[in-house]
Amino acid sequence: MKWPLPRFLTAGLLLLSGCAQEQSVTARPAVAQSSLVRPALWRVSDEDTTIYLFGTVHVLKPGVNWFDGGVKRAFDGSDELVLEIEEPSDPQEMAAAMAHAAMARDGVTLSSRLSPEARQRYQEAMTANGLPWQMFEAFNPWMAGMALSVQPLEKLGYRADLGAEKTLTAAARAAGKKVGALETVEQQLGYFAGLPMEQQLKFLEATIDGLPGMDSEFARLIGHWQQGDPERLAEEMNESLEATPELAQVLLIQRNANWARWVRDRLARPGTVFMAVGAGHLAGKGSVQDQLKALGIASARVAQ
Repeated sequence: MKWPLPRFLTAGLLLLSGCAQEQSVTARPAVAQSSLVRPALWRVSDEDTTIYLFGTVHVLKPGVNWFDGGVKRAFDGSDELVLEIEEPSDPQEMAAAMAHAAMARDGVTLSSRLSPEARQRYQEAMTANGLPWQMFEAFNPWMAGMALSVQPLEKLGYRADLGAEKTLTAAARAAGKKVGALETVEQQLGYFAGLPMEQQLKFLEATIDGLPGMDSEFARLIGHWQQGDPERLAEEMNESLEATPELAQVLLIQRNANWARWVRDRLARPGTVFMAVGAGHLAGKGSVQDQLKALGIASARVAQ
């Protein structure tokens, strides 16, 4: 998988009614591409509520500036920050939750689930990235896939403490803003833990396949994000989504639908909310914006 990995990777590192009512939104004229806020920012609003949709990057290198301009103004003008999850203050709590969710209950070792060729590639990849594969033998494959999604980026200089969520959370708390979450840690872990074994193995093998090009690939993604180009982000994501469509349905599409309904419901209460989720959720087919459109709710890119 290239981009649409849930927030907790770096820490351990659909309607009931088919006829939704269309929400009344404020009409806005089209704006020139050059005047749009970068990184990309969207707005959903009615008479007394504004919800900003901002796509985040969970790990960044030092020197990447993004929390300024229109993004900063929208954040400063918001009463509340809403993230995918609120991380526990104690990293050990997160690690313990992950280990509990990932434990294989059938007693089968991880390596024995792989073909001889896949096993060799897996063990070599783990060793090359400083991850003792023997320590993962009691876990299900998704845990190793997660580790291999994060550890190489850390070796390349990307840091979770510089990720957008960390920056936004610190700024919100310093300003006395309310901080909320769309999901719990247990829910996010459950998306992987609930995957059929076949899909877990596909996830692990797809992660290994993507390791050689991770540096250049992730750098391109960061570039598209900084430039506020969700279309290019979506193009980069397509290959990985096509390779693991069932995983994309669980990690992206279903969650995007849930979050769109959250936005719809939140519009019933006045206020201004800065909603920050992984950038992959706001790009491409099935995005949060697409799900909102299906609910009759318009979203618009924000200009400077």
